[in-house]
Formats: sequence, C-alpha cells, structure tokens
Amino acid sequence: MSPFSPFWWAKLDDEALLDLRFNDLGLKLGESTLKPALDRLHRELERRGLRFRPHVWLSVEWFCPDGVPGFAIPFYLAHPRLAALERRQMHEVEGGNARWLQRILRHETGHAIDNAWRFRLRKRWRQVFGPASRPYPTRYAPRTTSRNYVMHLGHWYAQSHPAEDFAETFAVWLAPNSTWRIDYEHWHALRKLRYVDELMTEIRDESPPVRRRTRIEPLETNRSTLREHYAAKLSYSDRTETERYDVRLRRVFGPMAQNPGRPAAATFLRQVRPELTRLLVRRSRLHPYLVHHVMRMVIRRSRELDLCVNQPLRLTKRAVFGLLERILFDFVRRGRERYAL
Repeated sequence: MSPFSPFWWAKLDDEALLDLRFNDLGLKLGESTLKPALDRLHRELERRGLRFRPHVWLSVEWFCPDGVPGFAIPFYLAHPRLAALERRQMHEVEGGNARWLQRILRHETGHAIDNAWRFRLRKRWRQVFGPASRPYPTRYAPRTTSRNYVMHLGHWYAQSHPAEDFAETFAVWLAPNSTWRIDYEHWHALRKLRYVDELMTEIRDESPPVRRRTRIEPLETNRSTLREHYAAKLSYSDRTETERYDVRLRRVFGPMAQNPGRPAAATFLRQVRPELTRLLVRRSRLHPYLVHHVMRMVIRRSRELDLCVNQPLRLTKRAVFGLLERILFDFVRRGRERYAL
C-alpha cells in the first residue's frame, strides 16, 4: 500500500486543494518521503563525529528560529501532491530533488548547530563572519566574482548575512567527500572553512548546551488555507532579476499561445542543459556555480512566460548558447562594478 493512501485530499484538483487549511492536511514528518533524507543527514553528522541532531518539524517554509537548535521544513516536501501544487503555483519546488534537498538540510543544520552552541556570541565568530545582529536585508546585490564566500545554495546566498555565511560554510564542510581544502585553496573563504573545522573539532562527541525543542508555527496549528498562503507568497515574489532578460528570451523562443503543439522552451532547456553547461564552463572559465545559477534562472523564466521552441532545434540550441553566454558575462560585469563602488 502506498504510504500516501490515507490522504483523501491527494485526489482533489488544485482549486479544491487550495481551499483546505494546513491543519486539515494531517501530515506527519516521520511518515513522509522526507525521512530518508533526514536519515542521511544524521549519517553525515555521525561520520563527522557530531552527536548533535537538529530538531525538525513541518511548517509553511524553510526557517530556523533564533535560539532554537532545529528548523522547519515546508509542507510541500512531505507529499508529492503538494509538491505538484507548489510547482504550479511558484514554478519551482525549493528542495524538490534529492541533491537540492540535502543541500538545504545541511544549510539549515548549520543554523541549528549555531543556535545549539551559541557560536555567534564568540568574538572569533564575529571576526570571521561579521556580527549576527546585523539586520537582514530585504534585497541584496551579490558580488558574483567574490572569493570571500563559499558557493553552495543559489544566488550567492552566503553574501546575504553573516548568519547565512556561517550556515553555507558549515554546509560545504559537512558534505560527504567534501574537497573544500582543494576547491577553495586560493579563496579568502578558506579561512572560514578552517574556522568551522576548528569549531566542529571542539564540540565533537559533546552534547549541546541549548536543547529546547520549541516548534514555531507548526503545521497542525495553522488555520490558514493554502490559497491564502500562496496569495501572500506570490505578492512578495521578486522577479526583478529574471525580467531583465525577457526581451532576449523572446527573441530566441516564441509564445506557446501562437505555436500550439510546439515543444515547451523550459523542457528543451532542461534537455540541453548538461551539454550547454559543460560548453559554457569550458569556454567562459567561470565557476560552475554561476553557470548553474543562470541556467536555472532562464529555465524558470521561460516556463513563467510560457515560451516554446518555434525554430529548428539546431538553430535554437546555438541561439540559446549565445544568450546564456551574454547573460553570464553581464552577471560578471555587474559583479565587478559592485566591487568598484
């Protein structure tokens, strides 16, 4: 029997599902598809000699509350029907594949372990990462060519705040078979990785001083409907970065409405993504992180604009490569301009 069979709402259409309240979903973390990923996270911590295990619960978004040695995981990752709804509403599922999910789990564990030992209160922590009391920006302009930060999650997230810088650095350190000493050999970020390595050596085999298991905004007490949640989420969604390249995208692809039956541009881009990524990395000599970021951004925006392939595939592939190359170097140029300010 499928582990999801008790969920009667799994067969509802989107409109009916959106009218349900979160506390009516009846989701349980231990009975969801998230359990294997969490088990893997625990094995990664064990291999590093860490006794710490983050306290985890389901909520509406990813977040780690200040002072809590744990974090919330969004509801849509607990059931494939909810993940499908998330994709249709937001055009992507954050953590929607195994590799991406594991990366976010390591990142959130970085926040949780910081809270568990109050590392951010240490003078050396502040010297390495900056003051955690710094306000979070509502928007930030990353320096795409900076070597002061590790590259882990999308959009150069380590640059957004000192607490995120620590969590990202911890995630790179924790990853199985991580080659951070080689990967960041000539980067200023290496001193941050070494400091994290020192901290984790210090607490190895120790229990954390902060052990509270507070759950902030758990799903079972949330009486909002999924419709209300997505309306609020979409109202705050930032499209500034992707809209910058809409004109160029429309030169390569055509509107699906005028070309019924043609292959979707997003599907085509996913198919040629491995080949184009290898070519772009080799030709541009840029970090693969930047190339992956641009590819993901273009795929997402093509899907949002409902574009399709309306030219021969060979010509389209060549045009896409030229477009991606221009966007890549635009990112680099803007990053260098920010350095000069």
